[in-house]
Amino acid sequence: MWPYHPDLLATPVPRYTSFPTAAEFGPNVGPDDLAEAISTATGDVSLYVHIPFCEKICWYCGCNTAAANRPERLASYLDALHREVEQVAAVLPAGARVRRIAFGGGSPNAISPVDFVRLFDALVLHMPLFDPLVSLELDPRSLGDSWGAVIRGVGATHASLGVQTFARHLQQAIGREQPLCLIDRSVRMLRDAGVTSLNFDLMYGLPGQTMEDLAETLSLASTYGADRIALFGYAHVPHMLPRQRRIDGSTLPGQEARFRMAAAGHAQLTQAGYRAIGFDHFARPRDPLSLATDAGTLRRNFQGFTDDPAPVLVGLGASAISSFPTLLAQNEKNSGRYRMLLSQGRLATALGKRRSVEDRRRGSIIEELLCRGRAKVDQATADAVSERLRPYLEPGLAAFVNGYLEIADKGLPYARSIAAAFDPYRQQSARRFSSAI
Repeated sequence: MWPYHPDLLATPVPRYTSFPTAAEFGPNVGPDDLAEAISTATGDVSLYVHIPFCEKICWYCGCNTAAANRPERLASYLDALHREVEQVAAVLPAGARVRRIAFGGGSPNAISPVDFVRLFDALVLHMPLFDPLVSLELDPRSLGDSWGAVIRGVGATHASLGVQTFARHLQQAIGREQPLCLIDRSVRMLRDAGVTSLNFDLMYGLPGQTMEDLAETLSLASTYGADRIALFGYAHVPHMLPRQRRIDGSTLPGQEARFRMAAAGHAQLTQAGYRAIGFDHFARPRDPLSLATDAGTLRRNFQGFTDDPAPVLVGLGASAISSFPTLLAQNEKNSGRYRMLLSQGRLATALGKRRSVEDRRRGSIIEELLCRGRAKVDQATADAVSERLRPYLEPGLAAFVNGYLEIADKGLPYARSIAAAFDPYRQQSARRFSSAI
């Protein structure tokens, strides 16, 4: 059982899907900066395509998404997205090779299968695709039968289903009701369509959730053959996300109960044969995520833990973030302003951060700690963060060994907090980041 240190979990910390994090983005990065960065992106490149719409909006959701209830809004958004594809492709150098395409949201299946095929065809027509690995995030509630042929047609091998919980009373409490038959149908469709790596997104810390609820959900996820499971703690921040006001905060599990749920989930999934990937991801031993862990090539990007080795990720769509060795650039979050910028023949970059040499060095340490549980730390850096690390070193949650900082097995739930010690930008604000567990 993991040791419980509530004082060490009290400060919210970033998930570090980038470094510096989006909290440090500012308006001094614009369309010209993104265009210049794209123009130097030779070699392997990955694409992330954002569809900020869902047929139904879940009350807990913190994604940049809106209801797909106005066909004209979807059509105008897709027109802008097609223009962005063309503009980015025009800047990419001849030596670029797109090896991966990830469709996220929102829900990519909030648009019609025909519109999705047209979007994919635009990528085929304009982008330098080199047998790319294709992945999609999907909402089983709106995954109609026609999507099977589409998924097979684009050659998608990776998919992620937003499941969250199988407990009916919890689904009602968070505004995401989806009968078991929907999950069953979706899994069968995806497997028949050629998906070989299937992820289930699940949550703990939900209103009224018990340990029994969590155990049953994890058992069903394993029974359905999920190759990967992402087990996240629900973050209740109604002051930031007004839709969460529909959730009864008085029924949320307390901090210690959340900790016990995370520990029980970790134990149950590893006993079921899953490999722990970092703190909150799990994968079957032969899944590419596990193989990357074994090979020491696991990385962290805006999709979480990944086996993607590409140094460049180009984000397409409202709020999408592009990542380059020396630059982070985010598109306009508001879909209306995003459409307006692209209608003017401009890229839609609104925010970003230039990565200094020190940023890249600190970011490498943080990524190594989260992906491999250890990182080489020079003495000057160790001295600089010694006071912030002391609370984790004294109880043996981490230790310096031969020039490496190593996170102990019992220190796993504190990994993000330990990594945050190397983040000079970190803000001590509960409004900025999610709970450490």
